[in-house]
Amino acid sequence: MTAELDKTRIPQHIAIIMDGNGRWAMDRGLDRTFGHKAGLDNLENVTTLCSNLGVKYLTVYAFSIENFDRPAYEVEALMGLVLSFIKMDLFHNNNVSFHVVGDRDRLPKSVQDKLRSMEEETAMYDGMAMTIAMSYSSKQELVNATKLIARKVQNGEMSADDINEETIRQHLWTSWMPDPDLLIRTGGEVRISNYLLWQCAYSEFYFCDTYWPDFNEEALHKAIESYQSRQRRFGKTEAQVEEEVKVKK
Repeated sequence: MTAELDKTRIPQHIAIIMDGNGRWAMDRGLDRTFGHKAGLDNLENVTTLCSNLGVKYLTVYAFSIENFDRPAYEVEALMGLVLSFIKMDLFHNNNVSFHVVGDRDRLPKSVQDKLRSMEEETAMYDGMAMTIAMSYSSKQELVNATKLIARKVQNGEMSADDINEETIRQHLWTSWMPDPDLLIRTGGEVRISNYLLWQCAYSEFYFCDTYWPDFNEEALHKAIESYQSRQRRFGKTEAQVEEEVKVKK
């Protein structure tokens, strides 16, 4: 499958909604928590695949703020899995840095400490940036950004007339990374579930029925092939985009 991909058009930033873990487990007569463990194991595999393809940013939706409303035992199990999450060799061997976006204060302190330690230990790697959205809500992210900007206006640090799209972008949790080129959602659902709402304004979407634990190299390549078959216009006409391509050549 790799040979069929255009290596010059690999998406710089892939965002993934890793859906279907619980249903994967239930289909096998297992508790949902086994699906989450299988999903985290597969995240190691997909991280390596993306790094090898030359993807520069991989951002995955691991746990939303709304997920705290799930049964307590499932939330507790998920937090426990994070503590044993991904061997550090994954990052060391692939030159990958680890990052977290979300409301960390809602997480147990042991989880906060573990995530911070992983970030610090991989900070020197400059290959691919792998980011986990943990305790994340895109609406809350926008609320937080609005509050930060409002305080600056209130304190006289900036004028309301100075606020533009770039101002908002700079105050998001994801301010340091480019917007996703491709958003993948596994598990058969066709929605983005409060994930990167601002950032995905012009992302290409790809939905598949495959449950996340089964999302393998072939499935990833199919998603990228779909991305490469599309023309990204960003509001322009097809003719305008084609002319820009000619000029670049």
